[in-house]
Amino acid sequence: MSELRFQHIRILEAVLFAATEPQSADALAQHLPEEGDLDSLLQELRSLYANRGVTLRRIGDGWAFRTAEDLAGSLRIEKTVTRKLTRAAVETLAIVAYHQPVTRAEIEEVRGVGLSRGTLDALLEAGWIRPRGRRQSPGRPVTWGTTAAFLDHFGLSDIGDLPGLSELKAAGLMDSRSALTALSARGDLTEPGEGEDLVDRTDGEEAEPLDARFGEAIETPVEEQ
Repeated sequence: MSELRFQHIRILEAVLFAATEPQSADALAQHLPEEGDLDSLLQELRSLYANRGVTLRRIGDGWAFRTAEDLAGSLRIEKTVTRKLTRAAVETLAIVAYHQPVTRAEIEEVRGVGLSRGTLDALLEAGWIRPRGRRQSPGRPVTWGTTAAFLDHFGLSDIGDLPGLSELKAAGLMDSRSALTALSARGDLTEPGEGEDLVDRTDGEEAEPLDARFGEAIETPVEEQ
């Protein structure tokens, strides 16, 4: 390989490494003198990177360096992504926790607005609610309750450990949470341990300290390539 040809290959290599997206033949040719044989230079550069961790690939009408496909599994990592609950999800979770087992229609009645499908999906994905069976009423609607993961996340050993009405008022939560206010007005929000339908006796595992009730972010692992 002549020194001039080697220099042309180095130029293409540098351009492709610096590019954030595939480069067309015309874009690459602008960095070479007229006598440069772009096609043969690209093929030679491609052969130099064969069986390496990074390979030169043709993508549509362009060229780009990409990670070798057989190494994809070794480069996959897990990263924790923090996602905040929406206000609707926080209110829904509070209603389920204090009034379980509760149906979708009952949740909507307390909140005073319709409940989007995504709200329950978010809580299901977090593992904080689960189906508890069906109400023995027309249509047999599904009822919802909290899970052991909910207790563990919020540092509770039992649903009866949830803060009572007096604690919520002392913390100033009754003024900012419309769902809890509605529950209180209906007489559905009782002190912990009162009311058989409020208690889910599913034992939770050893709990972590509770930083914030219901307003805390969900942290779930996702895979990044």
